[in-house]
Amino acid sequence: MAKERGHKVIVSNRKARHDYAIVDTYEAGMVLLGTEVKSLREGRASLVDAFATVDDGEVWLRNLHIPEYTQGTWTNHEPRRTRKLLLHKGEILRLIGKIKESGLSLVPLSMYFKDGKVKVELALAKGKKSYDKRQDLAKRDANREMTKELGRALKGRH
Repeated sequence: MAKERGHKVIVSNRKARHDYAIVDTYEAGMVLLGTEVKSLREGRASLVDAFATVDDGEVWLRNLHIPEYTQGTWTNHEPRRTRKLLLHKGEILRLIGKIKESGLSLVPLSMYFKDGKVKVELALAKGKKSYDKRQDLAKRDANREMTKELGRALKGRH
C-alpha cells in the first residue's frame, strides 16, 4: 500500500473558537489503539467535551469520544478513555508555565490525518465572557454587511 500524503480533517471543534480566545496553538500526536484509528478513518469522533491536562510532565486528552469500531471484536477500545498526547519536552514545559501563570486552558480545536498519522491541534485558550462573545458576533455581522455592500457597489447595483 502506498504511503498516505496530505492533510485530511477528521473533526473540528467550532464551538471552542466561539467560547475561548485562542492565545497559541500546538500540533500534537496521539497514542491510539488500532480500532480507534479505524474508527477515525470512517470520520467518527467528537471533540465537544474534550479538554487536555498536564499531569506529571505528560499531556493527556480527556473526554474525547471515538465510537467503537463497528467491525471490532473483543479487542475494541473504550470510547471515552484518556489518551496520551505526544509533544516535545520543551513544549510541555512551556505549556505548564503558561497554564500555571495565567490560568489558561488546553482545548483541542481539530483532529486530522497528516501523512497517515493522527494529529490534534491544541489551543492554549482563555475563556471568553458573554459580552466578548456578543462583541465578536457584532463584529462578524458588521464585516459581513460591509463585504455585501462592497460587492453590490462593485457590481453597480447600489
